[in-house]
Formats: sequence, C-alpha cells, structure tokens
Amino acid sequence: MHSLSSRDADFLKRRIKTLGAELGFQATAIAGIDLGEAERRLTEWLANGFQGDMDYMARHGAKRARPADLVPGTLSVISVRLDYIAPGARPAQAVLDNPDRAFISRYALGRDYHKVLRTRLERLAQSIATEIGPFGYRVFTDSAPVMEVELARAAGLGWRGKHTLLLSRDAGSSFFLGEIFTDLQLPPDTPVAEHCGSCTKCIEICPTQAIIGPYLLDARRCISYLTIEHRGAIPEPLRPLIGNRVYGCDDCQLVCPWNRQARPSTEPDFAVRNGLDDATLVDLFMWSATEFADRLAGSAIRRIGYERWLRNLAIGLGNAADHVGAAAALRRRVDDSSALVREHVAWALARHGHEL
Repeated sequence: MHSLSSRDADFLKRRIKTLGAELGFQATAIAGIDLGEAERRLTEWLANGFQGDMDYMARHGAKRARPADLVPGTLSVISVRLDYIAPGARPAQAVLDNPDRAFISRYALGRDYHKVLRTRLERLAQSIATEIGPFGYRVFTDSAPVMEVELARAAGLGWRGKHTLLLSRDAGSSFFLGEIFTDLQLPPDTPVAEHCGSCTKCIEICPTQAIIGPYLLDARRCISYLTIEHRGAIPEPLRPLIGNRVYGCDDCQLVCPWNRQARPSTEPDFAVRNGLDDATLVDLFMWSATEFADRLAGSAIRRIGYERWLRNLAIGLGNAADHVGAAAALRRRVDDSSALVREHVAWALARHGHEL
C-alpha cells in the first residue's frame, strides 16, 4: 500500500482524472468502499428472488457490497464512464416500430465492451503506475460481483434512476461503467443529487412490467435478462410482450428524458457491425452456427450462444407482421437439433396459424 500525504493524494486524484480523459473516458471519479446501505437493499432484493436464475448473485452475497472482501487491501475505487451510442445507427425506435426487424440493444451493435473497457482500464492502471510506481489494483468490467452502479453513484458520476441504471445529466444512461479497485487511499468524490423528480416514464413503458416500483427491478420479467441471461424456455405469457427484441431491451432508456443528452461515441470499436442496427428477423434466423460464430466474433452477443440466439429470434418471428415470410423461415427449423429451439419455433408457428 502506498502511503500518501493529503496533498499528494489530492494531486494524484486530479492526475488520475486527467489520465482517464486522455485515454478516452468521458468521466473518471473516485468512490470510497462503504456500501452499507446498498448491501441492505441487495439482501432484500435477493430474498425476494428477483435475480431469477442468476445464481451467482446470491452465491457471492454480501461480497458484492464489500469491495475490500472481494479484493483484499482495497481502499478506493476508480470509477469510469465510456459512452457507447454507435454513430449513424438506425434510430432505435424506428426498428422497434417495425415488427419484422430485429431489435438489438444499442450497446451491443459493435465490439464487445468487456474487451474494450478492460483494455482501457489496464492502460489507465499502467499509466498510474508510471506516475507513482507499482501499486495494488484489479480492474473490473461487469466481470465479477461488483456493484458498479452503486460505486459510480458514490463517485459522483450520476444518480441511480428509477429504472435502476445510472443517470448522468450530460449523457443519460447510454454508457458503460468500469472500475479499478486499488490499495491507494484517495479522497472520494461527492455524490450528486437525484434529478428524476416525479417522472415515472421508465416504469410505465416497460413491456413486461419488470420495473415493479421506483428503483426496483424484477429480473425474472426483464427482457434483457430473458434474452441474455436466462438459459431455458422463456415463459409463454411474456413471449408476445417481447415483440422483436432479440437481444436486450432499451425501452426504459429510450423514454428517459435524460437520454436526450446522450451523444454518439467516438470509439471505432462501437461502430455498427454486420448491419445489426436494422437487420430483419428472417435474415438473422437463417444464419448457420458457423455464420453466427464468425460474424459475431468479438461481439457481446456471441456469449449467449447459437441456441439462445435462435430461441430469441423465433419469438421475434412469432410476433412478426410478415406472416408468410416468418412462417417459411420458422418451418426450416421445426426439426432443429435443440429441443429449446424446437419449442419456440412451434410456438411461433402457432402464432401464425400453422400447427405442427
């Protein structure tokens, strides 16, 4: 552990923010490690089973809210923000309004953010080491039981919106968060006030009513959870509500007034790949397993695997307006090797009046 005087710690904090800006982060700030209130809310959330089958959340338990338990020796957390809106992408609402198109969450249109952010955070840590010498640290990019929104809130990067995401006055919620847990004792930044007021648009717009109250999400009903994290069959009552959302859901963000402030990213890695901002459900459903693997190499989408990709697309096709085209595509996979895919294909065909 580095022993820093108050003056040196203040200087280093300012220097870290400068280094963060030079590396392309839109904001860099410092949080302390006391997340006691967040731990209480997490315990209640887990007790209600709102995590669904994300067993790792319960398995790690309180460690999520105790940075020094997760990484022994941690005294401060450097929290960063990296904007992700792909420049030139087809407007999200235009895709959502066309039931024959596949809507993919705007954060996943380009390169996998885990790789981009992790590399950038490592560079920031190495830049700090160049300034002060070796120090203890570990970087996180949504890759371990880290309460990244709570840490970013504590660092003053924004406030927690009623949809549970972090909100910033100058970027809405269209950004990634990353952290460096460090043994450096740095003065924490000051949290900012909340600015949601009486607005409840995010709660009202949720297609599946997954936001069951301000700041409270039941992941078991969340389309992002269902299409990305959930491994099994998607509950039938929720399938029609998913519409054409085949990877994630941005509805609560799109309706948020603060996201009018979001600006396109300058990161080349976040540019649209494979036309995923405006692809048709039929075209994506026709991809072979090899095409899926090749086209989505380096994409966050590849992590769900080909089977769940087809499952999600089958639901989208079941909700499509082009009954003839959707049914023709679905019939090509009625004998798919995956029972999960076959089940969703059968459901989708029945939606178009075609019984097996």
